[in-house]
Amino acid sequence: MTETLTGGCLCGAVRYAYDGAVGAAGYCHCADCRRVSGSAFGVSVRVAAAGFRIVAGTPKSFVKEGDSGRPVARFFCGDCGSPLYTLPPLHPDVVFIKAGSLDDPSVVRPNRQAWMRSRVDWAEIDPSITAYETNRG
Repeated sequence: MTETLTGGCLCGAVRYAYDGAVGAAGYCHCADCRRVSGSAFGVSVRVAAAGFRIVAGTPKSFVKEGDSGRPVARFFCGDCGSPLYTLPPLHPDVVFIKAGSLDDPSVVRPNRQAWMRSRVDWAEIDPSITAYETNRG
């Protein structure tokens, strides 16, 4: 499926756009993705680097060796800290857009999970717990 995706950071300083086929999305339970997301896992969407572009601002980056032993470049807003995308240096033709940074996250349909050995016990959301549409009444 070919899409035009847009997204950016919380403060609006960095914006991106993507035109092209939208790849699979997935959950990653590795410790680095948990730290970057501030949650139980990260969710990313794979897209072709050729269709991805920054349209406003200049993201900052941080490169760290992942659990795989390979370096991973993570890009974020230097003002508000929002994670935006990841570039795997061994695959320069791919960008992993952070799902939470998309303007329309409804395009995200995760179909896999990675690094399950690092998954935290509380990563599954129990459907029987109390849920609120907005803030607690």
